[in-house]
Amino acid sequence: MNTIENEFLKIAVKPKGAELDSLFHKKNNLEYLWEGDPKFWGRKSPALFPFVGALREGKFIYGDNEYLMNKHGFARECEFELESQSPNELHYLLRSNEETRKSYPFEFEFRISYSLQRNALHVTYDVRNTGEEEMFFSVGAHPAFRVPLAEGTAYDDYYIEFEEAETAKRHVLNGDGLIESSEDFLVNSTRIPLSKELFYRDALVFKQIHSGMVTLRSHKTERGVNVYFDGFNFLGIWAAKDADFVCIEPWCGIADSVTHSMKLEKKEGIHALKPGKSFTVVWSAECF
Repeated sequence: MNTIENEFLKIAVKPKGAELDSLFHKKNNLEYLWEGDPKFWGRKSPALFPFVGALREGKFIYGDNEYLMNKHGFARECEFELESQSPNELHYLLRSNEETRKSYPFEFEFRISYSLQRNALHVTYDVRNTGEEEMFFSVGAHPAFRVPLAEGTAYDDYYIEFEEAETAKRHVLNGDGLIESSEDFLVNSTRIPLSKELFYRDALVFKQIHSGMVTLRSHKTERGVNVYFDGFNFLGIWAAKDADFVCIEPWCGIADSVTHSMKLEKKEGIHALKPGKSFTVVWSAECF
């Protein structure tokens, strides 16, 4: 486990998946990240790469070959190398290797960097194509924030507030995690009230969100978190059944639909990267 801290925050990161393990606000004496209870969901903030969400039949087709791939890709199961550390920054690296090539036929470097600035954590994902052919990938975040955050408050006291009024459909997932339909959900609205029942049909998946920031907050406490995600074109909001957290998930990519051809180049939300080129996105959590 590696840790960094400043006047406001202290974080811990595990080498496996370069996964954030703690987001602690020193002045508030408050842990903002979910505890990772395996009875509900044993993870805390996995990075999703080289896919976001589930693939139809758990595989994709590239060229003349089929490749098996787990939901959300393999990066969260891999040991990352700690490239460098300073008082306020951690930099991790995952390189393509013999094992990754079995399920993903591209050469890459995937870097995850954590930096602290006052009461905000900035997380950078950098994907570099180190091969000689165009590569196709998705990348996304999956941080789980504690709800309730403050003593004397309940899950139902909290809500997600959008930076702008949104009108957006919810894209509904089936039992295999594939998009099977859509339904009206947000209509010129800035808020989603939280409840345990909200997630009984899996995640809320949005394709067209104009806001670059959402806030987890409650009328009953001053504590909350702003999540910034400019540059990400999809958003998921999820919690395991009856668990005391909510995941606010900025994605550059999305699960397959039930009708997807399984051809990698045709996958919705997939990013194409030329040899030698890099793709970088940043999300941030500002704790208050």
